[in-house]
Amino acid sequence: QVQLVESGGGSAQPGGSLRLSCRAYALKLEYYTVGWFRQAPGKEREGISYIVGSTDDTYYVDSVKGRFSISRDNAENMVYLQMDNLKSEDSGIYYCATGWNTLATLREDRYDFWGLGTQVSVAS
Repeated sequence: QVQLVESGGGSAQPGGSLRLSCRAYALKLEYYTVGWFRQAPGKEREGISYIVGSTDDTYYVDSVKGRFSISRDNAENMVYLQMDNLKSEDSGIYYCATGWNTLATLREDRYDFWGLGTQVSVAS
């Protein structure tokens, strides 16, 4: 049974950094696209970044481009989201997701497996 578990969330001050981790069970992440999504209070969930399986091509939405970096460690079967220069609007619950045939997209309907999320709070 495929499971994804996020970790690394917490509190940070504006301008600070956090690194989120996504660990997979019963699935080798290196072969699949992994996306990071977030949901701010009172807002819909939005996709913010993905890394494509096998090619490791990456994509970021404009709001996080230049501040966030997605990467993977195949030996640990993990995907990371390094978040630097955090802003208050980055606060929310962060989810990682993957799917059998996701390819290069942040469309949620292309992702079959989701973690339960990790909370990120950015405040001074």
